[in-house]
Amino acid sequence: MLERIEEYNDKENEADSYFYAFLEPISPKMAQLAKELENTIFNSPRMMLTHSRVLSEYILKQAIKIKKFEEPADNLLDRINLLQHKGCLAEDICNALHHVRKMGNQAAHETRAFRFSEALLSWEALYKIIKWYVDTYVDAKFKVPPYQDPLPTNQNQSATEVIEDRLQSLEELLMSLKEREEGKEEEEEEVQGDEDRVIRAISYQGQQIDIPYFLRDIYLLPQRFPHAEKFLIRLGAEQQVRVMSELPSNLNDLKQHLKRNQEQNIENLFKDLKVFVEEEVERRRVQMENEGKLFLFFKDQYIVITDELSIIKLSNNEFRGIPQLIRQLNEDDICTVGQLPKELVILTKYDKVGKGTVEKLFNQLIEKQKNIQKAAL
Repeated sequence: MLERIEEYNDKENEADSYFYAFLEPISPKMAQLAKELENTIFNSPRMMLTHSRVLSEYILKQAIKIKKFEEPADNLLDRINLLQHKGCLAEDICNALHHVRKMGNQAAHETRAFRFSEALLSWEALYKIIKWYVDTYVDAKFKVPPYQDPLPTNQNQSATEVIEDRLQSLEELLMSLKEREEGKEEEEEEVQGDEDRVIRAISYQGQQIDIPYFLRDIYLLPQRFPHAEKFLIRLGAEQQVRVMSELPSNLNDLKQHLKRNQEQNIENLFKDLKVFVEEEVERRRVQMENEGKLFLFFKDQYIVITDELSIIKLSNNEFRGIPQLIRQLNEDDICTVGQLPKELVILTKYDKVGKGTVEKLFNQLIEKQKNIQKAAL
């Protein structure tokens, strides 16, 4: 790592495409997660606040591991309290951690609209946390750049949804890699059981759907709800329902957002939600069996992203018959297979891109993966 840090310091005057590029020699996945968070500040403050907790939690896990403290319960507050009790946190860092934690909790559970100013305050708090970690646990000689406010970006709704999907995928990989490095198999089993426990039920007309813990804050991607897609888009536009925790326990409470004689929308949402939860439970099973790997999902199919596949460029030379999709992906700085969102159906949000186009992309990805495997034999 020291060689990579020295290489970065030698290049510190070069223009970086994003502020936390300096984290790349320390942890590429941390750097990528920070980059995605930066892209959401002015496009979806709620998203930025919700996912900032994960980056803070990962940093504290690393600090606890380095100090060889006994790992507390799987709870961000417990980790903050442990390091504070051990004298590892100055008051300003402790306050920054609590700020990120509290704002993340609010963003995950409150239905109000969140302001840019709130996201910017958490962004500055994250900087304090990251600088503390690098200075204390990585290398005090490493040059952390002075804080800078992020600049607004011109992203459309489809790009924001792509980022949301990438954030979830990066978080899953970041945490699974951390647990795998520690080799705590027994703890992993306990965490898995805890994640799978039912924390609430969502009901409608005498029926109910059990919601496991790991789905508590999952983004409700409208394209995953074929019969209620437009309804979910409208609810999201009204800042009512974007993540699972914003759904009321009884879907009848959504009637206030319906026009007259449109209760079919709620019925369709309930039916789609049942399928969505079943699919997510199955996907979690597959991912747990292939821990530490990245996936691309399309309908009921999936493909594992290998290192060889991830670096293939998204270009018209590599992928035939989908020029509109390739152009728009490149415009959003999605230039390699490894940068694609985990849920490929989200790509239908691009202009003149339907599920048939996305299916062409997925089928070509499968074919390239097969060719890679054949070449390795």
